[in-house]
Amino acid sequence: MSGRGKGGHYEACDPPLGSPWRGEALIYEETRGVLKVFLENVIRDAVTYTEHAKRKTVTAMDVVYALKRQGRTLYGFGG
Repeated sequence: MSGRGKGGHYEACDPPLGSPWRGEALIYEETRGVLKVFLENVIRDAVTYTEHAKRKTVTAMDVVYALKRQGRTLYGFGG
């Protein structure tokens, strides 16, 4: 996340240059939007757990609990 700030550009979801189908750009845009909403929700919940514990650093367990709260249990990180 370094250097991107709010509303950063997701380079991993950019359509390849010279794409043969124009419709693919719409798919990439939709994917980018869904990914952004998902990450915003997970990060919001993780930060809420962090603030409740009176910490300033988000831990891996905060993210695990945030995912579990949203019904996406992640195994292998303890807890």
